[in-house]
Amino acid sequence: MSQIQEQRHVYYDHDLDIEAYNLSGIVQKFPNHFHEYYVIGFVEGGSRHLWCKGEEYDLSVGDLILFNPRDNHYCAPINGEILDYRAVNINPEIMVKMAGEITGKEFTPYFIHNVIYQSDITRSLNDLYNAILNHAPKLEKEEAFFFLLDQVFQEHVMPFDEISVSEPDQQIKLLCTYMEEHYSKNIQLDDLVAMTNFSKSYLLRSFTRQIGVSPYRYLQTIRIDRAKKLLEQGILPIDAAVMTGFADQSHFTNFFKEFIGLTPKQYQRIFINPKGKKNE
Repeated sequence: MSQIQEQRHVYYDHDLDIEAYNLSGIVQKFPNHFHEYYVIGFVEGGSRHLWCKGEEYDLSVGDLILFNPRDNHYCAPINGEILDYRAVNINPEIMVKMAGEITGKEFTPYFIHNVIYQSDITRSLNDLYNAILNHAPKLEKEEAFFFLLDQVFQEHVMPFDEISVSEPDQQIKLLCTYMEEHYSKNIQLDDLVAMTNFSKSYLLRSFTRQIGVSPYRYLQTIRIDRAKKLLEQGILPIDAAVMTGFADQSHFTNFFKEFIGLTPKQYQRIFINPKGKKNE
């Protein structure tokens, strides 16, 4: 049997200011990571094993996936099945704005579940995905986006400040803030240890337990997020690599593709292409 080619399609919609994302074929295992944006996705075909915030899920056709910003997760194929996964990525400021317009209240939404099996909401999500894909009129896309979020807010969202979310301790928060502010530097474990009263082994264990990813994985995720913003602004990949602390462009490209599924150049073309599309 011939191998089905992996494909990744990303579409940036300038009217809604969101990304539509598709993975198809036998897709690579993605590492433990998080995003700075919300993700609403669903399985259109095949299956996938997902780990998210210490829980495990077997996903199949019709399952809805919801990620808050910073929800750490990773996934892998199940028995080599062909995967078709579709999602929209929504920046926090857009989500807060839509929450106000839909509910009449200003709040930061928080998804209370990461996986909803066999959800009817996947139909609304597919409508939005197809509207973006087909460059539908702005009104059609706006309606599809509104109806999707209206359903999600009614069934699976609470205001963030009403959710009991365990917070990392102050020393771990300090380390996170330091890496977020100094991501372009050559940060070493000794630098982090010097900021706490932890031993190296305790720091690594405690950070990973409280944040969900290791310090190095946290730093690389922050770097990739900052690099994406630079690429969107037209900064050359080689310059974005230097500005975000990667040793060289090759190192940058490998990490970027591991996290995003596209090379930096492929990702940047999404924002250069007038139709907002990049295929691999």
